[in-house]
Amino acid sequence: MDLRRFASVQLGHRAPRSLSPLPHPSMTDVSAEAVLFALNNLWILIAAALVFVMHLGFACIESGLTRAKNTVNILAKNVAIVSIGMLTYAVIGFGLMYPGAHAGAFLPFSSLGGLIGLFGVSPPEGGMTSAYADYTYWSDFVFQAMFAATAATIVSGAVAERIKIGSFLVFSTLYVMVIYPIVGFWKWGEGFLDALGFYDFAGSTIVHSVGGWGALAGILVLGPRIGKYVRTADGKRVARPIMGHSMPLAAIGMFLLWFGWFGFNGGSVLSAAPTGGEGALDYGFGGVSLVFMTTMLGAAAGIAGATAASWLQDGKPDLSMMLNGALAGLVAITAGADSFSAGSAILVGLIGGVIVVVSVILLDRGGLDDPVGAVSVHLVCGIWGTLAVGLFSDAATLGAQLSGVLATAALCFPAALALFAGLKATVGIRVSRQEELMGLDIGEHAMEAYSGFQFFTTQ
Repeated sequence: MDLRRFASVQLGHRAPRSLSPLPHPSMTDVSAEAVLFALNNLWILIAAALVFVMHLGFACIESGLTRAKNTVNILAKNVAIVSIGMLTYAVIGFGLMYPGAHAGAFLPFSSLGGLIGLFGVSPPEGGMTSAYADYTYWSDFVFQAMFAATAATIVSGAVAERIKIGSFLVFSTLYVMVIYPIVGFWKWGEGFLDALGFYDFAGSTIVHSVGGWGALAGILVLGPRIGKYVRTADGKRVARPIMGHSMPLAAIGMFLLWFGWFGFNGGSVLSAAPTGGEGALDYGFGGVSLVFMTTMLGAAAGIAGATAASWLQDGKPDLSMMLNGALAGLVAITAGADSFSAGSAILVGLIGGVIVVVSVILLDRGGLDDPVGAVSVHLVCGIWGTLAVGLFSDAATLGAQLSGVLATAALCFPAALALFAGLKATVGIRVSRQEELMGLDIGEHAMEAYSGFQFFTTQ
């Protein structure tokens, strides 16, 4: 088939005089709108699949940055989170986040009776056609469900190597089922933050900071791992490095996350349009091409910033900081990926890479034990990226962005703290000293990740 001839007919342009009309009449029946609808829908489903791959990335980097004796536990949590995120989002999360009314409201329901109507997932009239949007209802649900699962995954790494898996799963279920959708509604569901002019393109705050606040609460309630902090001869408490067991696995995880992030940000355009435009092609500040570019540059600049900062700090480049630098740049760029210029993307990512190194050091000094740097990457850099929108783009003012950061903190941190504290007071959240020293693989799962090669420690 002559593709030039096909394109000229489908997109409504006059064919070159040298080309004759297409011989098959059915081809001419396909409108430009139908082609665009199909492409948009296909891209969103591909993007959802890319976000799904991010869970493999989280599983790899979390297990690589922790000890071998806890690998099964790390993997089990990440597998369970995918299930929890998708099922809870189907039961209530999607309805809470996109109620279809209550524009400008604080809650997506006006009464308990209004809440009951938000249970379940069923397409509205026109949900499978362009009457719904530039994609189908089911594509919308699948893509958004992947985001919900990601919010819980962030908490997993921060509380690694000492939390009971049952307590973690209870926390994740409640947090993702209620807290995440409410924050999502505030902006993406046309809630009160949207009315204030707050802007978060793909979730620096709505996804990453929500998970980050949960991670911080978990660290505070759990306390540090055994042997993380020791006393020197003069009585000073210092942080002792607890090295992960597989830097190759951690590096693989980072690259998988970076790969999936092209779907995370690129899919958030909610169309396959390569650029922003006018009329039918107006999808915001920029299309998929711009978002891919800013995502790529943000991650690359994050690596550069973290490498430089860790080199200056330790006299040598720290690979774990470089890996987290890439993620810091990605998290930071996410809020304004469709509105940053190339130069702004580099600057935002570069600063994010420096911030993550400084944050990891300060948290360590403050006695906050975060085995994988989840709070520094997702919370601290999520806040930075959100505020950066007000500094480096026209999408929102700095005041509006600060309002979003504070509102999210005001809901998420107390809620997560209450959930963890409640679990601690009832069923308990921390494994026994013996289980922690032996490893959660044996204590919580009665199996080994590396059969015959398990090494136990006494601290």
